[in-house]
Amino acid sequence: MSRAFVVLALSMLLGIQPVTTDLYLPALPALTQQLGASVAQAQLTLSGLLLAFGLSQLVWGPVSDRFGRRPVLLVGLATYVVAAIGCTFAPSMEALLVGRIVQGVAMGASVMCARALVRDLYTPEAGARAISKGLSGLGVIACLSVPVGGLLAEFLGWRVALGALAVFGALTFGLIVWHFKETLPRRDPDALRPRKLLQTWGTILRHPTFRAFALLAASTYGGLFTLLAASSFVFIRLLGLSRLEYGALMMSTALAYLVGTFLCRSLLRRFGVHKTVAIGGGLSLVGGSLLGVIGLFGPDRVWMLLPPVLIYMLGHGIHQPCGQAGAVGPFPQAAGAASALSGFLMMVFAFAMGQWLGANMDDSVLPLTNGLWFWGVVTAAVAWGLVGRTQREA
Repeated sequence: MSRAFVVLALSMLLGIQPVTTDLYLPALPALTQQLGASVAQAQLTLSGLLLAFGLSQLVWGPVSDRFGRRPVLLVGLATYVVAAIGCTFAPSMEALLVGRIVQGVAMGASVMCARALVRDLYTPEAGARAISKGLSGLGVIACLSVPVGGLLAEFLGWRVALGALAVFGALTFGLIVWHFKETLPRRDPDALRPRKLLQTWGTILRHPTFRAFALLAASTYGGLFTLLAASSFVFIRLLGLSRLEYGALMMSTALAYLVGTFLCRSLLRRFGVHKTVAIGGGLSLVGGSLLGVIGLFGPDRVWMLLPPVLIYMLGHGIHQPCGQAGAVGPFPQAAGAASALSGFLMMVFAFAMGQWLGANMDDSVLPLTNGLWFWGVVTAAVAWGLVGRTQREA
């Protein structure tokens, strides 16, 4: 496969996550109302999906180490398309939740294999640059997801917005069928044996480099999830934006993330991984802390909240490529299992945050601002502490 095709495949395989989580956000208030559901139930369509996404990777990872990346991708993407069609025609919030959970399971195959194939093909340092290119593609997809979702929800209804996910899944499935070649250099026939699997997981979890970079990816994603889960209710319900205006606002946050991925590659070439992560930690801390302080004064204008969110998203664009590549870097023979554990940790953080938001969302911006403040501080602590320690011990 050419480098251009690998970047395109990474962009689509990783991009299925923002399509699944972002595109339906403008429709979330409307579908909540039409299906007669509560805000907590609506939050569960996102946090439940992400928990299923995280848990499924624990299965997909060793399965892909045993049978290869391509068959796992084909099964996962086909299941995703079927689940997306089911969500489109869901008659109740309960049916929608079941469909979203199946989507999360299927999405796990796509994202896990994307991270693993980077380790199949590249060294850790080159892998960080390669995955940053794929995440730049993800950034473009994320930029388009919320505005497209807003347009579809505004003019065609929330069911059409959910149907767009099936279209994206089908296109990605077609891309893999057309030209994707197996990247796993050697299948592990023992990957699914319980004793071997537990030994592999234990080895990965004990590795300080894995812990540092997996926690980095998980903590910065905790902030992103807070924004995704709370933003539509804060900006549409509390601050009065239309669905189209909200789409434009979320597009600006995705653009900041996209700029962060380009900045990541530039910083990697100049400073290396550890200094790049430290710079990203500063952006996470500044953006999250500014937002938290502003939230204490009861802001009632969007422009008060947006600048610190954009700063946080710049840092997120730096941390995700470094965190995802760094977590699988030490394990060329078990990249699937390492990718799965890293992804699982990210989704555990997201699910826990979703539960907290579901219980604390009120008629204020504080759940959003305090949540991003918390994750900004945690991300900076991991970047400067755990990741920095791996450099000193190397």
